[in-house]
Formats: sequence, C-alpha cells, structure tokens
Amino acid sequence: APSQFRSKEISKSNVVDDMVASNRILFEEDEHPDHVVVIKYVPYVADSKRAMDEYTSEIFMGGKNTIVMHNTCEDSLLATPLIYDLVILGELCQRVQIKKDGENDWESFHPVLSLLSYMLKAPLVPNGAPVVNALFTQRCAVINLMRACLGLAPDNHMTLEHRFESTLAALSAEEPANKKMRLS
Repeated sequence: APSQFRSKEISKSNVVDDMVASNRILFEEDEHPDHVVVIKYVPYVADSKRAMDEYTSEIFMGGKNTIVMHNTCEDSLLATPLIYDLVILGELCQRVQIKKDGENDWESFHPVLSLLSYMLKAPLVPNGAPVVNALFTQRCAVINLMRACLGLAPDNHMTLEHRFESTLAALSAEEPANKKMRLS
C-alpha cells in the first residue's frame, strides 16, 4: 500500500480525538475510547472508494450494540466539487485584508491558508496555530469569515488570531504550541 495512507490513518484518528476532546458531556477529561483507523489500497477497484465503518457501544445490562455501515462511491467524482470550492475560497481569501485598530498597514491571510482545512483531510497550519480536525469548528470558521465580509458579527470559531502572520508571531512569543502538524 502507498505510504500516503499512513498519514490518512493518522489524520482520521486525530478527528476522533478532537471529537472526544470537544465533548466533555459524553467523555471525561482523560477518557480515550478505543478506536482504530485502517486504510487499505486495493488496485482492482481503482477509483471506487469503499468505506466500512463499525461502531460498538454498550447497551442495557452490559450488552453490546454494533452498527456497521458500508459505502461505495467514485472518489474522483466526490473530489471534483471540493476542488471547485477550494479554488473559489482560496481566491476569495486572496481578496480579504484586515487592518487592526491603530495600525496603518493592511494584512492578508497567512500563506498557509488553514481556512481551507474544512475541505481537506489533513489540515496544515502555520507555526503557532492549533490543528483543528473538528469539521463543525472548521465550517464555522468559513461561515464566520463570510459573515465578517458582510459586516456581521461572528457566531464563534472564526479564530482570526491564527490566520494572520502578525498575530501568530505575537501568540508564539507568548507561549509555545504543541500541535500535531505545522507548516512554516
């Protein structure tokens, strides 16, 4: 199997870790449910993506409940709309600039455009920015950027402090980041 599948296994596993960490109602602070992500390359099926997911939970009187799902689809047909959205959002982000109160210069997004992580499997972020795998949080960041462009207040999760070089430099000077994947 190609080595790129190992990075996919890690990023998919990180998504589960993010979901657990963001839900303190269902999971305790140091609780880590068992989960395993395995990706296999099968040359015969070519572009046909086959996903098999199995979820096991406890039920009444210590019993176990297992839900198994099987999904088959054409990978390139799934990716095409995402490519369009990546190009459109990337181009829009090239037009966005901010100016902080008391500053004279306008600033563009950091060259590592972490906002695009919403549409990518393994998000890359600049040094000093947190890696966010939670899909809802990534989606909120995109929505709130659009709200800001319209002059509306953000609902939450825009995290502009991690999207511009000047604020990342200030944050990095304050405290070191221990994140999973960064790109300078």
